Amino acid sequence: GVWRQTRALLFKNCLIKCRTKKSSVQEVLFPLFFLFWLILMSMMHPHRKYGEVANTNLGTLDTSVLVNFVIGYTPPTRLAREIMKKVAFDNFEDGIITEEYLSEEDLQEASAFKPSNFVGVVFNDAMSYQLRFPDSVAMSSIYMESR
Repeated sequence: GVWRQTRALLFKNCLIKCRTKKSSVQEVLFPLFFLFWLILMSMMHPHRKYGEVANTNLGTLDTSVLVNFVIGYTPPTRLAREIMKKVAFDNFEDGIITEEYLSEEDLQEASAFKPSNFVGVVFNDAMSYQLRFPDSVAMSSIYMESR
């Protein structure tokens, strides 16, 4: 029955392994080689462990940097207006100037003529947005697509 078939299958596999020694050795050595390679790579690039940073009071925000700061946003929906109102007045006593634009093209055109203290916000939906900076702001090379 089952035991005789299992024993015959094991015997057949042992015969195949004995007759094809080269491929049998490769089946054992290749995983060991790759394991060695992974260990070597992990030793060449060890994980960096950073110490704990104590809680510190960062002080108040220097609002002199935000004088005449302009934030343009699009599209002018009710939710976008509420968000921009919170941004402008909840955190700053003087408020930040916010301007709404009907389209992203209008926003880009306005940012070309505005001074360097202009930042554009494009709301994609209720949970995501993209920032648009003027060309004078240094951008990270990692996030160029969000420009």
